[in-house]
Amino acid sequence: MEKYLYLVVNLFALSYPLAQSFEQRIKFSSHWYALFPAILISGTFFLIWDFWFTRMGVWEFNPTYLLGIYFFDLPLEEWLFFITVPFACVFIYEVLIYFFPKDYFLPFAKPFIYVMIPFLIGLGLLHLDKWYTSVNFLVGAAALLIHFVIFKDKYFGRFLFAYLVHLIPLMLCNGILTGGLTVEPVVIYNNSENLGIRIWTVPIEDTIYSMTLFLMNISIFESIRSRKNNSITKQLTRQ
Repeated sequence: MEKYLYLVVNLFALSYPLAQSFEQRIKFSSHWYALFPAILISGTFFLIWDFWFTRMGVWEFNPTYLLGIYFFDLPLEEWLFFITVPFACVFIYEVLIYFFPKDYFLPFAKPFIYVMIPFLIGLGLLHLDKWYTSVNFLVGAAALLIHFVIFKDKYFGRFLFAYLVHLIPLMLCNGILTGGLTVEPVVIYNNSENLGIRIWTVPIEDTIYSMTLFLMNISIFESIRSRKNNSITKQLTRQ
């Protein structure tokens, strides 16, 4: 049964958000038209990054916990990860918007961005000898900058709230994948390519990696959704 572990983690991440997608209050399924293009675009970017780092030996996957089905040197479960995790993250984002209509984190949006962008750039440049640290932090800074240039702080307060909440399931799922509950990790990190700082068994870099993945999906998701809403508004105005 060990070979199903990574698959089970994927299904666990997806199960509740998918089951609640048709719930009448949030109606998450009604936003899938914006969600799935966001998952496709962000997933393409991250899979290329994943393939590159796997080939370079930045990380590898333990065959003990995999089905053994590979596409472009990446296990099937890793492909599924970039579907199930963004799906769950955007679900968290939408749920929090529904239950917390006021944007409580809006006052922290610009300060967070103003601090994090130079902080991540600085750390990225300081650790150019560590591929996961440097690339991850520099890409994270770029994601924050691009989002801010396009949207300012319009969505970032709500994203920040959802990001902080998502750290709980992130640590649980990534903790399992990095050996928190198993004899060996599912995803094996080359510690010479990261800072070696772990939260439980999760590399500290994963918190930024997840932030970038989450933010990219929200940026695309909200861009598509806003365009549709603007189109509907224009049509109603003409009538």
